[in-house]
Amino acid sequence: MPERELNVTALLLQWSAGDRGALDRLTPLVYQELRKSALALLAKERPGHTLSATALVHEVYLKLVDQRQVSWENRAHFFGAAGHIMRRVLVDHAKKKYSEKRGGSAVKIAMQDDIFAVDLAEESLLANVLDLDSSLSRLAEIDARKAQVVEMKFFAGMTNQEIARALDTSDATVERDWKMARAWLIQALTRSSPDSFA
Repeated sequence: MPERELNVTALLLQWSAGDRGALDRLTPLVYQELRKSALALLAKERPGHTLSATALVHEVYLKLVDQRQVSWENRAHFFGAAGHIMRRVLVDHAKKKYSEKRGGSAVKIAMQDDIFAVDLAEESLLANVLDLDSSLSRLAEIDARKAQVVEMKFFAGMTNQEIARALDTSDATVERDWKMARAWLIQALTRSSPDSFA
């Protein structure tokens, strides 16, 4: 495990044990990674999105440090939780914008990037954040681990190796889960409404 990862894990364990100073030492180590994930996520949004990467990171960070009952296991656990919170913040932001527009176009997130590898030219493959959240929730009902893999990869920007460690499984299993979940989500987001992985 790289030294930086060990430092983050050690500080998370110290923070979980009640050392508030560990949080101060942890902040600079995780802030840039959270910002990188936020920038990557917001790059998929439509131009003119009203939530900045800095604002997203600050909201996520405030929610993470407010989690007093969490016993952080390691870096992957922390960033997995950060991905889940980023998803919630984006969904809440989209709901607010959608309700302000009273049925107008919702905040859009492109299902095209190096992760989903879908042709951006096809307008039908743009899905709004609310549809993505709904689809991920349906996927979680069918297969919770596959939904976790998507959340960790898409929202937290974690690698297959980091996800495998966080979920205590193999890289090959994460890759299989990712491929199946990706195909399922693309189908769901293009209105084919899949019910299973068959």
